[in-house]
This record gives sequence, C-alpha cells and structure tokens, in this order.
Amino acid sequence: MQKDLTTGSVFKNVLYFSLPYLLSYFLQTLYGMADLFIIGQFEGTASITAVSIGSQIMHMITVMLVGLAMGVTVGIGRAVGAHDDRGAGAVIGNAVMLFLAVSVAMAAVLTALVQPILSIMSTPAEAVAGTRAYLTICFIGIPCITAYNIIAAIYRGLGDSKSPMYFIAVACAANIVLDLVFMGALGMGPGGAALGTTLSQAISVVVSLAAILKRGLDGVQLQKSDFRPRRAIIGRILRVGVPVAMQDGLIQISFLIITVIANRRGLTDAAAVGVVEKFISFVFLVPSSMLSTVSALGAQEVGAGRHDRASATLRYGIGITLGFGAVAAVLVQFIAPNVVGLFTADAAVIAAGAWYLRGYIFDCFFAGVHFSFSGYFCAYGRSELSFIHNILSIVLVRVPGAYLTSKLFPDNLLPMGLATACGSLLSVIVCLVMYTVLKRKGSFGGKG
Repeated sequence: MQKDLTTGSVFKNVLYFSLPYLLSYFLQTLYGMADLFIIGQFEGTASITAVSIGSQIMHMITVMLVGLAMGVTVGIGRAVGAHDDRGAGAVIGNAVMLFLAVSVAMAAVLTALVQPILSIMSTPAEAVAGTRAYLTICFIGIPCITAYNIIAAIYRGLGDSKSPMYFIAVACAANIVLDLVFMGALGMGPGGAALGTTLSQAISVVVSLAAILKRGLDGVQLQKSDFRPRRAIIGRILRVGVPVAMQDGLIQISFLIITVIANRRGLTDAAAVGVVEKFISFVFLVPSSMLSTVSALGAQEVGAGRHDRASATLRYGIGITLGFGAVAAVLVQFIAPNVVGLFTADAAVIAAGAWYLRGYIFDCFFAGVHFSFSGYFCAYGRSELSFIHNILSIVLVRVPGAYLTSKLFPDNLLPMGLATACGSLLSVIVCLVMYTVLKRKGSFGGKG
C-alpha cells in the first residue's frame, strides 16, 4: 500500500497519482446523482425535490469532511516522505480517534436539528416529510461517511490513490442496487434513497477494513499507543484540515447564494444555471483531483526535505490543469448549446444556459491554477493561505459580481458566468503574490 513518491520522474508521479484520484471523483459524482435519477423513475415531484434538497445538504457536509481529512493526508504524507513509520502510525491512530468523536457528535447534533434545517432551506410543504426522512437517515449514517473518507485519506497519505478508487466503486455499485431495491421494489421513497446511500457507504468501509486487515499498512505497524490522543498531532491535523473545511463550506454556500440570485431572474434562467452547474461539476473533476494530488505528493516531498521536487509538483499540476482548462474553454464556445441540450429540450433554457456556460467555463481555466496552489500550501501545512484567497474571491468578486451582473444584464447570463470566472482570477493573483513573497522569505524551502 505504502508508496514513496519522492523519487523518479515528478511528472510521472503526478499522472500516476492523479488519474485514479480523477476516476474516484467521477465515481463519487455518479454516486451522488444515482439517488436523484433512480427516484425520478419511481416517484413524483415531491420525492424528487426531497432527495434534491437532502443530497445538496449532504454534499456540503461531505465536502467539509473531505476538507478536514486533508490534514490527515498531509500529516501521513510528510511522515512517509521522512521515512518516519512511527510518526505515520501516530497520525493514523490519532486521526481515527479524532474523527470518531467528530462523526458521532455531528450525527447527534444534526439529527436533532433536522426540523430547523428544513425551515432554513424553505422546503416546500409537499416535500417536508420526504426530506425529513432522507436527512434523518443520512445524519445517523454520518459515522459511515466519515469512516470511508478517513480510510481514503490514510491510503492517499501513504501514496496509494488506487485503493480508494476501488472502494468508492464498490459503494457506487452497491448504492445503485440498493436504490433499485428500496425505492423500486419496496417503494420506500426518499427514505429508501437515504438508506441505500448509508448502507452502501457502510459496505465500502467493511471492504476497505478487510483490505487493511489482509494487506496491512506496509511498514506502518499500529500500536495501542498510537490511538492515545496527542494534542500536538491532533493540532497539526486540525491546522491543515479546519481552514480547508471552512473554505469548502463557504464555497458551497456561495454556490447556493448564486443559485438564489438566478432563481430570482425567473424560471428559465434558474433552470439554465442549474443545468450548467451539473455540467461544471464534471469539468471541475480535473482541478479538484489536481488539488488533492499536489497536496499528497507535495507533503511527501516536504517530509523528505525535497522542496525543489515539491515546487516541480506544483508546476506540473498547474501545467496539466491549464492545458485542460484551455481546451475546455475553447471547445465549449462552439458546443455550449449542445451541452445544455443534453439536460433539457426547452429551447429558452438551452439558449440562456449556453451563454452562461460560455462565460462560466473560464472558471475552470483559472481554478486549475489556484487549486494547484491550494494543494501546495496544504502540503506545507499552510492551508490558511488557501482559505484566504478563496474567501477574498467569494466576498470581493464571486457573489457581488454575480449579483451586480444579474441586475445590469437582465437579458443575458454571459456576464454572470464571467463574474464567477473573475472570482477565480482574483484567487490566482492572490496565490501568485503569496507564493512569491513567502518563497523569498524561505517559508517554502528557500528561494527559487
């Protein structure tokens, strides 16, 4: 399982690690869409709305858990790079205890807050019962969701991005089968969708634990003392993970705000923005996978004291995502109506969505750069820098830009899409400034 990625070609290591990561993200996206697609085959609008609202909330929670787990990946990666197996074991043991406590607390608190959450989301009366059932079951199952993400973070910190891909594939397949059983054969509605999601995560955790018991952790021998909470280790995990979790949570909130802005423009524009968001979620798989790749590989390089290779990992990450973003941005200018047409047959929605997509797609071009920088900052334990540039982007450009362009250009969504891209452009500029200044000060391994 453990793989030292501090030797050999940096470019090959980036590709070796990022491709399974990319496929994992793709499977997770399909996993998230399965509930909504399958319930649409068996239930009416109220149930579809319930699953849509519930899955949106669960996506935000999952994204924040993944961000928090970044501290685990970086901590293990730095220990592996330094060939400190005892240190890696201590991080793993403390991570297990920390996230066990976090997941149980989250499950208890969120289950108790289901009704207030339904009110905050302005859940339609017809969908309240279904959404309540969906959220209650999913909230109770948060320890299963957390367990999968921690196990995946441990594997990736050890340099193995393939195993988590296999585990999420198992969960995806199980979820589809269970959804068909619970919603189709048994007619359980939104509650069945939630039960299928929770049980499939539990199955994935069992499979991953079986793999660990069979193969071990290759050089990392866990001891009872590793599970004894240590303030220093937990502190390092949280210093990296908390800013990333907060950043990801606020990004999701900003998307919700932009959705509200679009909803106020009318049904056509609301549908157009919703359709484009679905497509963009697939396009952003590449920048997202590169963020995780740069953080995991960079952490090993930092642990080994090979700061030049950490910088090379950043450069390759930026180069790959820039190339992908450029191709996507140019191609979309010609095929935007066809892309939107895959999701709807409404001519007005296709026309509006095509203009929004033509502007929004540039966000992918710029996001690839600042996502790579975010991964690099996390590798050095400076995730607060990632938090800073994202918050500046959201507060100064992304949200106010979307609001102003919505008011100034009521008949075209192109400016609103470009405003989102401008938010990422600001992030790129801030990242470049922070990187240059801190590099000169020696914060990233000296001048270079």
